[in-house]
Amino acid sequence: MALFPPFEPMLAQAAEYTPGSGVLAGGAVAAEQKLDGYRTILFTPIGPGGQLLLQTRRGSLIQDAFPDLVAAAAQLPDGLVLDGEVVTWDTAAGQLSFEALQRRAAARGRTAAALATKTPAFFVAFDALQISGTSLLALPYAERRRRLEVLFAAQQLASPWTLCPQTTDPATAREWMEEWTDVPGVEGLVLKNLNQRYKPEVRGWTKIRRRDTSEAVIGAITGTLARPELLLLGRHDETGRLRPVGRTVPLRPDAARELAAHLTAAGSAHPWTGARFSSAWGTRDVLDTTLVEPDLVAEISTDTSTDRGGIYRHPIRYVRLRLDASIDDVPQFGGTPARPQG
Repeated sequence: MALFPPFEPMLAQAAEYTPGSGVLAGGAVAAEQKLDGYRTILFTPIGPGGQLLLQTRRGSLIQDAFPDLVAAAAQLPDGLVLDGEVVTWDTAAGQLSFEALQRRAAARGRTAAALATKTPAFFVAFDALQISGTSLLALPYAERRRRLEVLFAAQQLASPWTLCPQTTDPATAREWMEEWTDVPGVEGLVLKNLNQRYKPEVRGWTKIRRRDTSEAVIGAITGTLARPELLLLGRHDETGRLRPVGRTVPLRPDAARELAAHLTAAGSAHPWTGARFSSAWGTRDVLDTTLVEPDLVAEISTDTSTDRGGIYRHPIRYVRLRLDASIDDVPQFGGTPARPQG
Protein backbone atom coordinates (compact mmCIF):
# COMPACT_ATOMS: atom_id res chain seq x y z
CA MET A 1 0.00 0.00 0.00
CA ALA A 2 1.36 3.42 -0.94
CA LEU A 3 2.49 5.80 1.79
CA PHE A 4 0.99 9.28 2.24
CA PRO A 5 1.36 12.08 4.78
CA PRO A 6 0.95 12.35 7.66
CA PHE A 7 3.50 9.64 8.29
CA GLU A 8 5.14 8.82 11.63
CA PRO A 9 8.89 8.27 11.12
CA MET A 10 11.07 5.78 12.93
CA LEU A 11 12.99 7.38 15.80
CA ALA A 12 16.27 7.02 17.67
CA GLN A 13 17.13 6.84 21.35
CA ALA A 14 20.13 8.71 22.74
CA ALA A 15 23.22 6.90 24.01
CA GLU A 16 26.48 8.07 25.57
CA TYR A 17 29.75 8.05 23.69
CA THR A 18 33.30 8.44 24.88
CA PRO A 19 36.41 7.32 22.99
CA GLY A 20 37.01 3.62 23.63
CA SER A 21 33.49 3.02 24.94
CA GLY A 22 32.86 0.21 22.44
CA VAL A 23 29.57 1.71 21.23
CA LEU A 24 30.98 1.63 17.67
CA ALA A 25 32.15 -1.98 17.86
CA GLY A 26 31.62 -4.19 14.85
CA GLY A 27 28.59 -6.35 14.13
CA ALA A 28 25.48 -6.08 11.99
CA VAL A 29 25.37 -2.31 12.49
CA ALA A 30 25.78 0.66 10.16
CA ALA A 31 26.66 4.20 11.20
CA GLU A 32 25.26 7.27 9.44
CA GLN A 33 26.40 10.83 9.97
CA LYS A 34 23.86 12.79 12.02
CA LEU A 35 23.40 16.24 10.53
CA ASP A 36 21.97 19.29 12.25
CA GLY A 37 18.82 19.91 10.24
CA TYR A 38 15.08 19.25 10.05
CA ARG A 39 14.01 15.62 9.96
CA THR A 40 11.85 15.45 6.85
CA ILE A 41 9.86 12.84 4.92
CA LEU A 42 9.82 13.49 1.16
CA PHE A 43 6.88 12.37 -1.02
CA THR A 44 6.76 12.59 -4.80
CA PRO A 45 3.33 12.26 -6.49
CA ILE A 46 2.01 8.87 -7.53
CA GLY A 47 0.56 10.18 -10.78
CA PRO A 48 0.36 13.33 -12.96
CA GLY A 49 -0.76 16.62 -11.46
CA GLY A 50 0.77 16.12 -8.04
CA GLN A 51 3.59 17.99 -6.37
CA LEU A 52 6.50 17.31 -4.07
CA LEU A 53 5.50 17.18 -0.39
CA LEU A 54 7.90 17.71 2.50
CA GLN A 55 6.62 16.62 5.90
CA THR A 56 8.33 17.38 9.21
CA ARG A 57 8.65 14.84 11.99
CA ARG A 58 5.58 16.40 13.66
CA GLY A 59 3.46 16.15 10.51
CA SER A 60 3.58 19.70 9.14
CA LEU A 61 3.96 20.24 5.39
CA ILE A 62 6.76 22.72 4.63
CA GLN A 63 7.38 22.47 0.86
CA ASP A 64 6.18 26.08 0.34
CA ALA A 65 9.18 27.23 2.37
CA PHE A 66 11.62 25.45 0.06
CA PRO A 67 10.90 26.44 -3.55
CA ASP A 68 14.41 25.36 -4.56
CA LEU A 69 13.67 21.77 -3.52
CA VAL A 70 10.28 21.86 -5.24
CA ALA A 71 11.89 23.13 -8.45
CA ALA A 72 14.48 20.35 -8.32
CA ALA A 73 11.84 17.64 -7.86
CA ALA A 74 11.84 17.01 -11.61
CA GLN A 75 14.95 14.88 -10.99
CA LEU A 76 12.93 12.50 -8.82
CA PRO A 77 10.71 9.61 -10.00
CA ASP A 78 7.04 9.37 -9.09
CA GLY A 79 5.86 7.28 -6.16
CA LEU A 80 8.97 7.92 -4.10
CA VAL A 81 9.10 8.34 -0.30
CA LEU A 82 12.45 9.14 1.32
CA ASP A 83 13.40 9.72 4.93
CA GLY A 84 16.10 12.31 5.46
CA GLU A 85 17.24 15.66 6.75
CA VAL A 86 16.79 19.11 5.22
CA VAL A 87 19.82 21.32 5.81
CA THR A 88 20.79 24.77 4.56
CA TRP A 89 24.11 26.18 3.41
CA ASP A 90 24.99 29.72 4.45
CA THR A 91 26.95 30.96 1.43
CA ALA A 92 28.32 33.98 3.32
CA ALA A 93 29.65 31.91 6.22
CA GLY A 94 30.60 28.93 4.06
CA GLN A 95 29.02 26.34 6.32
CA LEU A 96 25.79 24.60 7.27
CA SER A 97 23.54 26.83 9.36
CA PHE A 98 20.62 25.80 11.56
CA GLU A 99 19.75 29.46 12.11
CA ALA A 100 19.35 29.93 8.37
CA LEU A 101 17.25 26.76 8.22
CA GLN A 102 14.89 28.17 10.83
CA ARG A 103 14.48 31.38 8.86
CA ARG A 104 13.78 29.40 5.71
CA ALA A 105 11.24 27.13 7.37
CA ALA A 106 9.22 30.17 8.49
CA ALA A 107 9.30 31.98 5.11
CA ARG A 108 6.83 31.83 2.24
CA GLY A 109 6.36 33.47 -1.15
CA ARG A 110 8.93 36.02 -2.28
CA THR A 111 10.79 35.84 1.01
CA ALA A 112 11.22 32.09 0.64
CA ALA A 113 12.52 32.55 -2.92
CA ALA A 114 15.00 35.23 -1.83
CA LEU A 115 16.30 33.12 1.05
CA ALA A 116 16.71 30.15 -1.28
CA THR A 117 19.34 32.12 -3.18
CA LYS A 118 21.30 33.15 -0.09
CA THR A 119 20.96 29.91 1.89
CA PRO A 120 20.14 27.05 -0.49
CA ALA A 121 18.55 23.91 0.94
CA PHE A 122 19.65 20.31 0.49
CA PHE A 123 17.78 17.10 1.19
CA VAL A 124 20.12 14.49 2.68
CA ALA A 125 18.46 11.09 2.18
CA PHE A 126 19.25 8.25 4.57
CA ASP A 127 16.38 5.79 3.97
CA ALA A 128 14.07 4.69 1.15
CA LEU A 129 10.56 3.97 2.40
CA GLN A 130 8.84 3.64 -0.96
CA ILE A 131 10.01 3.35 -4.57
CA SER A 132 7.66 3.35 -7.60
CA GLY A 133 4.68 3.34 -5.24
CA THR A 134 5.76 0.14 -3.46
CA SER A 135 6.39 0.28 0.30
CA LEU A 136 9.79 -0.93 1.51
CA LEU A 137 9.04 -0.76 5.24
CA ALA A 138 9.17 -4.54 5.74
CA LEU A 139 12.61 -4.88 4.15
CA PRO A 140 15.75 -4.92 6.32
CA TYR A 141 17.70 -1.68 6.53
CA ALA A 142 20.60 -3.10 4.48
CA GLU A 143 18.29 -3.76 1.53
CA ARG A 144 16.56 -0.39 1.82
CA ARG A 145 19.96 1.31 1.81
CA ARG A 146 21.06 -0.71 -1.24
CA ARG A 147 17.94 0.35 -3.13
CA LEU A 148 18.49 3.97 -2.08
CA GLU A 149 22.01 3.88 -3.50
CA VAL A 150 20.76 2.25 -6.71
CA LEU A 151 18.12 4.99 -7.00
CA PHE A 152 20.73 7.76 -6.73
CA ALA A 153 22.96 6.07 -9.32
CA ALA A 154 20.17 5.19 -11.77
CA GLN A 155 18.57 8.65 -11.63
CA GLN A 156 21.99 10.37 -11.53
CA LEU A 157 20.71 12.49 -8.67
CA ALA A 158 22.70 15.61 -7.93
CA SER A 159 22.40 18.70 -5.76
CA PRO A 160 20.15 19.43 -3.90
CA TRP A 161 19.61 15.69 -3.47
CA THR A 162 22.37 14.14 -1.37
CA LEU A 163 23.02 10.64 -0.07
CA CYS A 164 23.82 10.56 3.64
CA PRO A 165 27.32 9.15 4.34
CA GLN A 166 27.13 5.64 5.84
CA THR A 167 29.68 3.04 6.90
CA THR A 168 29.82 -0.41 8.46
CA ASP A 169 33.52 0.00 9.36
CA PRO A 170 34.00 0.76 13.09
CA ALA A 171 37.28 2.60 12.45
CA THR A 172 35.63 4.94 9.95
CA ALA A 173 32.71 5.50 12.32
CA ARG A 174 35.10 6.43 15.13
CA GLU A 175 36.91 8.85 12.83
CA TRP A 176 33.61 10.49 11.90
CA MET A 177 32.61 10.73 15.57
CA GLU A 178 35.87 12.10 16.89
CA GLU A 179 37.00 14.32 14.00
CA TRP A 180 34.12 15.13 11.65
CA THR A 181 31.99 16.50 14.48
CA ASP A 182 34.33 19.49 14.49
CA VAL A 183 32.63 20.48 11.22
CA PRO A 184 29.65 22.83 11.81
CA GLY A 185 26.41 20.98 11.18
CA VAL A 186 27.71 17.45 11.92
CA GLU A 187 26.37 16.42 15.34
CA GLY A 188 27.36 12.78 15.66
CA LEU A 189 26.17 9.40 14.40
CA VAL A 190 23.00 7.34 14.10
CA LEU A 191 23.53 3.59 14.48
CA LYS A 192 21.18 1.20 12.69
CA ASN A 193 20.83 -2.57 12.72
CA LEU A 194 21.37 -3.85 9.19
CA ASN A 195 18.66 -6.51 9.63
CA GLN A 196 15.97 -4.23 11.07
CA ARG A 197 12.78 -3.31 9.27
CA TYR A 198 11.48 0.27 9.33
CA LYS A 199 9.16 0.70 12.32
CA PRO A 200 7.18 3.98 12.37
CA GLU A 201 7.10 5.72 15.80
CA VAL A 202 9.46 3.13 17.35
CA ARG A 203 12.80 4.27 18.84
CA GLY A 204 14.71 1.47 17.22
CA TRP A 205 17.89 3.34 16.24
CA THR A 206 20.63 4.80 18.44
CA LYS A 207 21.91 8.37 18.18
CA ILE A 208 25.17 9.48 19.74
CA ARG A 209 26.50 13.01 19.88
CA ARG A 210 30.05 13.99 20.68
CA ARG A 211 30.33 15.77 24.01
CA ASP A 212 32.96 18.38 24.79
CA THR A 213 34.18 19.93 28.03
CA SER A 214 34.64 23.66 28.43
CA GLU A 215 33.96 26.51 30.86
CA ALA A 216 31.31 29.18 31.29
CA VAL A 217 30.41 31.90 33.77
CA ILE A 218 27.48 31.29 36.14
CA GLY A 219 25.21 34.31 35.66
CA ALA A 220 21.90 33.19 37.14
CA ILE A 221 20.10 30.25 38.72
CA THR A 222 16.62 28.88 39.17
CA GLY A 223 15.53 27.75 42.61
CA THR A 224 17.10 29.56 45.55
CA LEU A 225 20.62 30.51 46.57
CA ALA A 226 20.45 27.80 49.23
CA ARG A 227 19.11 25.19 46.80
CA PRO A 228 19.90 26.03 43.15
CA GLU A 229 18.16 23.89 40.54
CA LEU A 230 19.47 25.03 37.13
CA LEU A 231 22.37 27.24 36.12
CA LEU A 232 22.15 29.91 33.42
CA LEU A 233 25.56 30.32 31.87
CA GLY A 234 27.31 33.02 29.88
CA ARG A 235 30.51 34.07 28.17
CA HIS A 236 31.94 37.52 27.55
CA ASP A 237 32.08 38.80 23.99
CA GLU A 238 34.89 40.92 22.52
CA THR A 239 33.39 44.07 24.05
CA GLY A 240 33.28 42.55 27.55
CA ARG A 241 29.51 42.04 27.56
CA LEU A 242 28.32 38.83 29.28
CA ARG A 243 26.25 36.94 26.70
CA PRO A 244 23.96 34.02 27.65
CA VAL A 245 25.01 30.70 26.10
CA GLY A 246 22.56 28.23 27.65
CA ARG A 247 21.22 26.51 30.72
CA THR A 248 22.05 23.28 32.48
CA VAL A 249 19.98 20.21 33.13
CA PRO A 250 18.78 19.94 36.78
CA LEU A 251 21.68 19.83 39.20
CA ARG A 252 22.48 16.75 41.24
CA PRO A 253 21.87 17.26 44.99
CA ASP A 254 25.59 17.10 45.82
CA ALA A 255 26.43 19.64 43.09
CA ALA A 256 23.66 21.97 44.29
CA ARG A 257 25.02 21.85 47.87
CA GLU A 258 28.54 22.61 46.67
CA LEU A 259 27.39 25.58 44.61
CA ALA A 260 25.15 26.99 47.35
CA ALA A 261 28.21 27.60 49.53
CA HIS A 262 29.68 29.95 46.90
CA LEU A 263 26.72 31.73 45.25
CA THR A 264 26.10 35.41 46.00
CA ALA A 265 23.01 37.39 45.03
CA ALA A 266 23.76 39.96 42.34
CA GLY A 267 23.55 43.69 42.76
CA SER A 268 21.68 46.09 40.49
CA ALA A 269 24.65 46.38 38.12
CA HIS A 270 24.37 42.77 36.90
CA PRO A 271 24.54 42.75 33.06
CA TRP A 272 21.42 40.58 32.86
CA THR A 273 19.21 42.84 34.99
CA GLY A 274 15.73 42.84 33.45
CA ALA A 275 16.50 39.98 31.06
CA ARG A 276 14.09 37.08 30.57
CA PHE A 277 15.24 33.53 29.85
CA SER A 278 13.29 30.86 28.01
CA SER A 279 12.82 27.47 29.66
CA ALA A 280 14.10 25.65 26.56
CA TRP A 281 15.71 26.52 23.23
CA GLY A 282 13.10 27.72 20.75
CA THR A 283 10.24 28.15 23.28
CA ARG A 284 8.54 31.22 24.79
CA ASP A 285 8.08 29.78 28.27
CA VAL A 286 10.05 31.89 30.75
CA LEU A 287 12.14 30.68 33.68
CA ASP A 288 11.86 32.18 37.17
CA THR A 289 15.48 33.15 37.73
CA THR A 290 17.69 34.70 40.39
CA LEU A 291 20.71 36.67 39.23
CA VAL A 292 24.01 35.89 40.95
CA GLU A 293 27.35 37.66 40.95
CA PRO A 294 28.98 36.54 37.68
CA ASP A 295 32.33 35.65 39.21
CA LEU A 296 32.13 31.84 39.36
CA VAL A 297 33.34 29.52 36.61
CA ALA A 298 31.64 26.21 35.87
CA GLU A 299 33.18 23.33 33.96
CA ILE A 300 30.52 22.03 31.59
CA SER A 301 29.84 19.17 29.20
CA THR A 302 28.03 19.98 25.95
CA ASP A 303 27.20 18.51 22.59
CA THR A 304 28.20 20.34 19.41
CA SER A 305 24.79 21.82 18.49
CA THR A 306 25.22 25.59 18.68
CA ASP A 307 23.91 28.66 16.97
CA ARG A 308 26.35 31.05 15.41
CA GLY A 309 28.18 32.76 18.26
CA GLY A 310 28.14 29.71 20.51
CA ILE A 311 24.65 29.50 22.05
CA TYR A 312 23.96 25.88 22.96
CA ARG A 313 20.66 24.56 21.66
CA HIS A 314 20.50 21.56 24.00
CA PRO A 315 20.72 21.65 27.81
CA ILE A 316 24.23 21.68 29.25
CA ARG A 317 25.58 19.29 31.87
CA TYR A 318 27.26 20.83 34.88
CA VAL A 319 30.51 18.99 35.75
CA ARG A 320 32.05 20.93 38.63
CA LEU A 321 32.87 24.32 40.05
CA ARG A 322 36.24 25.68 38.92
CA LEU A 323 37.41 27.70 41.95
CA ASP A 324 40.90 27.54 40.47
CA ALA A 325 39.80 29.50 37.38
CA SER A 326 38.79 33.12 36.87
CA ILE A 327 36.25 34.48 34.43
CA ASP A 328 39.19 35.59 32.28
CA ASP A 329 39.99 31.90 31.69
CA VAL A 330 36.58 31.25 30.12
CA PRO A 331 36.46 31.00 26.30
CA GLN A 332 35.19 34.13 24.60
CA PHE A 333 31.64 34.13 23.27
CA GLY A 334 31.85 32.57 19.81
CA GLY A 335 35.59 32.09 20.20
CA THR A 336 37.80 29.25 21.39
CA PRO A 337 36.26 25.83 20.75
CA ALA A 338 35.61 23.34 23.52
CA ARG A 339 37.84 20.39 24.31
CA PRO A 340 36.77 16.90 23.16
CA GLN A 341 35.63 14.81 26.11
CA GLY A 342 37.32 11.55 26.81
